[in-house]
Amino acid sequence: MEKVVAVIMVGGPTKGTRFRPLSFNTPKPLFPLAGQPMIQHPISACKRIPNLAQIFLIGFYEEREFALYVSSISNELKVPVRYLKEDKPHGSAGGLYYFRDMIMEENPSHIILLNCDVCCSFPLPDLLEAHKRYGGMGTMLVIKVSAESAHQFGELIADPITKELLHYTEKPETFVSDLINCGVYVFTPDIFTAIQGVLTHREDRANIRQVSSFEALQSATRTLPVDFVRLDQDILSPLAGKKQLYTYETMDFWEQIKTPGMSLKCSSLYLALFKITSPQLLASGNGITSATIAGDVYIHPSAKVHPTAKIGPNVSISANVRVGAGVRLISCIVLDDVEIKENAVVLNSIIGWKSSLGRWARVQGNGDYNAKLGITILGEAVTVEDEVVVINSIVLPNKVLNVSVQEEIIL
Repeated sequence: MEKVVAVIMVGGPTKGTRFRPLSFNTPKPLFPLAGQPMIQHPISACKRIPNLAQIFLIGFYEEREFALYVSSISNELKVPVRYLKEDKPHGSAGGLYYFRDMIMEENPSHIILLNCDVCCSFPLPDLLEAHKRYGGMGTMLVIKVSAESAHQFGELIADPITKELLHYTEKPETFVSDLINCGVYVFTPDIFTAIQGVLTHREDRANIRQVSSFEALQSATRTLPVDFVRLDQDILSPLAGKKQLYTYETMDFWEQIKTPGMSLKCSSLYLALFKITSPQLLASGNGITSATIAGDVYIHPSAKVHPTAKIGPNVSISANVRVGAGVRLISCIVLDDVEIKENAVVLNSIIGWKSSLGRWARVQGNGDYNAKLGITILGEAVTVEDEVVVINSIVLPNKVLNVSVQEEIIL
């Protein structure tokens, strides 16, 4: 029987720096979107693949940061999930290669590879089927984006009929194509041979350099480490047009979760997806026995929400949150143990763990997900006192705000 394993790249603490102040006390992959850790959305999608044997998470966070999560999700999904810690960054392909023996332990016929900071519907069974039809070494999920934004990603040209990957370039200077790489792939185990090829070629060149001259050796040490292999520049670009790599286009949504602002947008995309995949996760309420719910809302079972509150659209409320009478929440993520007192309003904001908002307080952003201060972010344990207004600001942990602020970063 064919077996499939999935590998999710989770990065490390040096990576999610744009995600501060939210990444100070939780690894970015565990930050909740639509009430579930970011990484759980791809993990749940992997679960829909027939014959899935194992899921590996590869990164350079400390193992203790993932231990609890990995054991609970393994039990919940009845699929072994393992966290593998890299001793140092090896690049997207290098990390895969570094753990090749573990990944190939069960002799899988296919390996699904994806990045944890990607938000999409993860159509993995369809991707796998397409890959088998194409018969290549790898197939990548691609999506059409606006010509203006394409240059921020890996642009590619695919054969319109066979869907073969003909040309691939990472973040090009000039416009190449409006098709971009989604960071979701399926490979046969031949990917390891391809990575080995890059490594061997590199060692050979390093050896030639050693003979040639002292200066050449010095410049060689300044280039990439010998065992650092990037999937895009080292594997995809050179193998394009060689009948080995193919593309599968998704017509659904796709975003990269690089900043806290984007996490709010992605939370709304996942809440909307729940309508189709897991409607039981979405809250409903009539405003009489429970709060009025408008649009897609997730409320953790342990949260206490007053029936006169009005919640939604795009709101996610985490564990042990207390929401008082007359509170209005729109387009926000409220993290664990937050208290929101009577008649407070939260709009386009992320409220950090253990924070507290006073009566008639107002915390809001203008909702521009890409702007630095487009959404308001309160770090952990921030207190906003009664009647204080916070607009388009970022507040670092443990601050007490007793005067109103606008367009400020409060250190």
